[in-house]
Amino acid sequence: MRLLIIYPKWRKLRRQTEFHLPPHGPVCFASALGDDVQVSFCDENVDVIDFDQGVDMVAMSVMLTCQIQRAWEIAGEFRRRGTPVIFGGIGTMLHFEETLEHADAVFLGEAETHIGHVLEDYKRGKLKKLYDMRGQLPDTSLIKPARRDILNRERYNYRGVQMVDLVHASRGCRFKCFPCSTPYLGGVNFRPRPIDQVVEELEGIENNRLFFVDNSLGQDDQWEKDLFRAITPLKKKWISHPIKDDDEILDLAAESGCWYVYQAIIDTSDHIRKRVLRLKERGIGVEGTILLGLDMHDEDYIRRLVDFLLELDLDLAEFTVLTPFLHTPIYEELRRDGRILHSDWKRYTTDEVVFQPAKMSAGKLAEMYEWAWEHFYQDKSQEIRMANLFMKVAKKEMAQGTYRLRKEGSARRWRTPA
Repeated sequence: MRLLIIYPKWRKLRRQTEFHLPPHGPVCFASALGDDVQVSFCDENVDVIDFDQGVDMVAMSVMLTCQIQRAWEIAGEFRRRGTPVIFGGIGTMLHFEETLEHADAVFLGEAETHIGHVLEDYKRGKLKKLYDMRGQLPDTSLIKPARRDILNRERYNYRGVQMVDLVHASRGCRFKCFPCSTPYLGGVNFRPRPIDQVVEELEGIENNRLFFVDNSLGQDDQWEKDLFRAITPLKKKWISHPIKDDDEILDLAAESGCWYVYQAIIDTSDHIRKRVLRLKERGIGVEGTILLGLDMHDEDYIRRLVDFLLELDLDLAEFTVLTPFLHTPIYEELRRDGRILHSDWKRYTTDEVVFQPAKMSAGKLAEMYEWAWEHFYQDKSQEIRMANLFMKVAKKEMAQGTYRLRKEGSARRWRTPA
């Protein structure tokens, strides 16, 4: 069977330096397929879709709400040519009712142990419209190493710099953050993968720079310590979402190669100040993630918050606008109060205001979003700050003898500087 996986294009944040990371959902999905499936892949963000290539089925892998409408358009083109289309991924799960109108089949849930049955139904001519596997989460020991071989690696470099490879060591999240859809998507139970299997996958990744895309590594203290100890000998350099603010765990993270972490900054408290300082004391960089438009936010609050970020001397900051995605507590609250302005999903990019804020107009919040980016990066652009982070990790790699340069004309062959 010939299967084409497509990752639809989406508009990046207007203020963010534009680069492309290899998407994680499609390569995880591909690893769950049987050996009898011949897989090809197109990331529309870096490649052009060939609608006339001969395949038996197209699988739309949709991560983001702002991708879903483009995914429907792509599906329509293939279905008009007689090629069946199946949808899956996080974005599909959030919008599956609408997506049913644009698909031959919709798959909800995690692919391991389930997707084989779907493809058997297709082969027997009995493909169902909906496969709802949300309540049948697979054993994490059944998760195979992602199929990174389907990626066009030359597309994922920024100005000649090798970008990170994405990997996950766990699924699910026990934290129930009000803007987040994870409880609906992956459940509220922390489901770690066996550490030896994680290590095996990391050993097979040629790239020395990794991004753990887990919702949070800081969900089980002993597991987190064991993970960091296990990956230390690999000498990889990695980034992640939050890790536990604990002396032993922070020390182990730094020793195991933690490059920088994404740290949510929701206020100007001493707690946040100390948390950032403790990371930086260990040589771990910090990219602040700042959500604008919370109900306590007015213009003065946002100005004080951005000044606080500058005091912290963050390496990077990423500002986003609170966005009420489907199946989140904040969506239900804003819908109930009549504060959602529209459902034009392609504009749910987190850099547009799609709801009525509590203490300012929608236009004023949009204005303050632009101001926050400009004020934080007034002295050093995001590109320069990002380059500084890469220089820091390159120095660490050179000190360990793990720094590698890509040879011209090849995305897979490397040389170590003399």
